[in-house]
Amino acid sequence: MKPASFEYERPAHLDEACALLAAGDDVRIIAGGQTLVPLMAMRLARPKRLIDIARIPELAFVRDEGSAIVIGATTRQCVLEHDATVHAKVPLLAKVMPFVGHAPIRARGTVGGSLANADPAAEIALVAVTLAATLVYREGATTAEIAAADFFIGPMMTALPAAACLTAVRFPVWREKRVGVGFHEVNARRSDFAFASAAAQIALDDNCVCRRVALGVGGITPTPLRLDAVTNALIGTRAEEAVTRDAVRMALADIELLSDLHASADYRRRAAATLAVRAITDAYRAAEGAHAR
Repeated sequence: MKPASFEYERPAHLDEACALLAAGDDVRIIAGGQTLVPLMAMRLARPKRLIDIARIPELAFVRDEGSAIVIGATTRQCVLEHDATVHAKVPLLAKVMPFVGHAPIRARGTVGGSLANADPAAEIALVAVTLAATLVYREGATTAEIAAADFFIGPMMTALPAAACLTAVRFPVWREKRVGVGFHEVNARRSDFAFASAAAQIALDDNCVCRRVALGVGGITPTPLRLDAVTNALIGTRAEEAVTRDAVRMALADIELLSDLHASADYRRRAAATLAVRAITDAYRAAEGAHAR
């Protein structure tokens, strides 16, 4: 099939894009187009006008602000995959990037596009929630921010106002010297949508005791989920496997999980628990290795 007819605009700067958003109804932003274009081709999305922000220079950047790494919304996913600053300052984001779609998709797909699409299995969204990232958007002349945990409200649904443009995402930098990360997912084929995934980041003290822990799971609930109960249970421990497993199982026990033709809720619960334990174990060992060096 082919898309329904639509108008196309390519603004030169952000102010123009925001004005176009505010002036029209049934308007959609397009950048990489890796999700929107297939939906339009199948007539599952039929916007009257597309606003192409891909070539607005002020939206593509990776900037070190000390306490956070700020990434522009139209920054290509393949850029993050190889960016030295991201690898050094936000290692969990660097860890998941090879799992985001396939190489041709990462060459076109954008960071903001992945976040705004709000797929429950999206790896970048999972990292944003796990690390308590902040999303920045423009609505008219007003710039506002929203926590990642509040941004995602359901499958393919966000709290972004209809006339707003996502401009950047701010990932906090962990300043501890002994930091390790872990990530695992299960899917039908590598880089396909995950049935379940888990991402972890751990900071250790000089005695290899957990001082800071972040754990999130994706693909099992309508939005990415940060398991704070697990991280609280691991602070002050050496992330022993038995302790981690019990904490994860308790955290997942009362959560209603997704069930579809790809995976049942029971399968997702078991898979998420296993992947979370593996992610925590990998993160601890990586942080322990950094301590040894």
